[in-house]
Amino acid sequence: MKTSIAHQCYNSPMKAHVWVMPKRTVLDPQGQTIQHALSGLGYAAVKDVRQGKFFVLNLDGWNHDEAQKQLERISKEVLTNLVIEEYRFEIVD
Repeated sequence: MKTSIAHQCYNSPMKAHVWVMPKRTVLDPQGQTIQHALSGLGYAAVKDVRQGKFFVLNLDGWNHDEAQKQLERISKEVLTNLVIEEYRFEIVD
């Protein structure tokens, strides 16, 4: 039986979720465009939209402490532009 990529992505022994968002002090033109479109569609109650990135990383071979250290490094060095973005992550067992 073939395993789908989506099935593999969400059934790893351990995985991490990483969220990367523009800093509040940084202009987010994509978020503003989305907010404007929502307002035009009648969703005027939505006053601000920030668009970010979401990553799912499948982890294999690290214990929880090592995963924590490596994810900190990966998030800072690869996934995030620290000048204009901030991040957070969680490890899902």
